Amino acid sequence: MMKKMTCGEIAEACNGVFYGNEQEKERVAEGIALDSRKIEKDWVFVATVGEKVDGHSFIPQVFEKQAACVVSEKKLERPAGPYIYVESTFQALKDIAAYYRSILDVKVVGITGSVGKTSTKEMIAAVLGTKYRVQKTAGNFNNEVGLPLTVFSIGEEHDVAVLEMGISDFGEMHRLGKIAKPDIMVITNIGQCHLENLKTRDGILRAKTEVFDEMDDDSEVVLNGDDDKLAAISLVHEKAPHFFSRNGSGDISDGKEGKTLPEVYATDIENLGLYGSRCTVHIGPESVAVRIPLPGEHMVLNALAAATVGHLLGLTPEEIAKGVGEVEAVGGRAHIVDTGRYTLIDDCYNANPVSMKAAIDLLATANTRKTAVMGDMFELGENENAFHREVGAYAAEKGIDVIVCIGTLAAQMAEGAKKAWGKEVYHFADKEAFLSHADEILKSGDAVLLKASHGMHFEELLEALKQTP
Repeated sequence: MMKKMTCGEIAEACNGVFYGNEQEKERVAEGIALDSRKIEKDWVFVATVGEKVDGHSFIPQVFEKQAACVVSEKKLERPAGPYIYVESTFQALKDIAAYYRSILDVKVVGITGSVGKTSTKEMIAAVLGTKYRVQKTAGNFNNEVGLPLTVFSIGEEHDVAVLEMGISDFGEMHRLGKIAKPDIMVITNIGQCHLENLKTRDGILRAKTEVFDEMDDDSEVVLNGDDDKLAAISLVHEKAPHFFSRNGSGDISDGKEGKTLPEVYATDIENLGLYGSRCTVHIGPESVAVRIPLPGEHMVLNALAAATVGHLLGLTPEEIAKGVGEVEAVGGRAHIVDTGRYTLIDDCYNANPVSMKAAIDLLATANTRKTAVMGDMFELGENENAFHREVGAYAAEKGIDVIVCIGTLAAQMAEGAKKAWGKEVYHFADKEAFLSHADEILKSGDAVLLKASHGMHFEELLEALKQTP
């Protein structure tokens, strides 16, 4: 249940002008939404102007549903209920969310990074769920619209919120940080995504760490000690970050003599292929055996991030191990689908060079014929062709049996694979062209990776291959 917030408080939070009587001003909001179809009795509708649809046109319908009030950036003539007038409803959404966060009595864990935000979010939420009542980001609601809506979903019944925070340009993380105000901030890595705007890994580091400016002095920072850029961070608000590492060593700066060991690390890592891994997780002086049900070596790092957060929030090693063992895959992110004919690795949600290589590493662990079906990676800037060739070559060098490249940029991927002596390399202009030849290329029993940027809509390939008799 949403924490009590009146329409008058909402108007004050977004510097809006309230049009209505005093009784309407004291009406308590039961929820806040941008989608008029989600509005229920006593909810607040924020009318935004999109590329195709103007939410203001749905104001009469939401009043019919007995909405508490409407937030509008247009002056309304004879509205059927109270409304709050603002200059920008998108800005109002963020302002209201920041106010709502300020009145919540919960611990907030923020997560950002170039790769692995969502899988790390799921891992942390699963671990914390063994002790606390947890709310987490749904789907990809991690930007300047999605994050406020996630914040509004945090209720009085929750103890902890795990919030994913995604950006593509400078300044965004400042704005997200003002909304989330994380008590614990996790950064998974600094990779090669959104280079069009951020240009370099140093630019990505600077953009991601803007969030530190919005955190209180007593907050905590959790960093991947295996990432060279993050390992060089020695102090945040005069406090040392908490590092996790896959191998128990690394070049982590301590701000004094230069190096220190991570606080949380793994040993005895056993790769179980598509069925996950086992390892021993060391948390300070304690250790615990952990079974990670999700495949991929990078999942060990995600589990270590979750262990670090769990430790900071008072969980025992046994509670942490239980939570990691119960985590479930999210569709579109290294989700294993057994169709009876193929073992599909559904990693369709998005792609960049780092995540693409991680997915290839996962495919390489399969003990059957390995087929990589890969598509264009977007937003890579002026070096996009080189990045695609690099990924193609990487797939060939990892011994992937069949490499299928789909899309305009993916032609470079195919070229890279062929130059690296890929055994069997194909390039298709689009998904339909590939599907017309899929029966000739794929064999029963194949492990098949499906990965591309979200705009390639590889989920359509997933559904088509799931239907193959």
